[in-house]
Amino acid sequence: MQSWPVQDAKARFSEFLDACLASGPQLVTRRGSEAAVLVPVDEWRRLTAAARPSLKALLLADGARSDTLVPGRGRAQRRKVTAAR
Repeated sequence: MQSWPVQDAKARFSEFLDACLASGPQLVTRRGSEAAVLVPVDEWRRLTAAARPSLKALLLADGARSDTLVPGRGRAQRRKVTAAR
């Protein structure tokens, strides 16, 4: 993965984009520290699809699904009922 200072990536964006499409992800640095990565759209779609399970996978998972449906009880207390006058 090639590293590009942000000034070079901005000034030579077409070359930056061409390098991404030809060679894969390109790293952008700001003041010497890693800031961002430009990846081809096909790789981005593959990564996002792999990171998010499908509905079928969620429904067939072994883990309990009902625990998250009911929120936890808080420490709130009910008001005391006063007699009507």
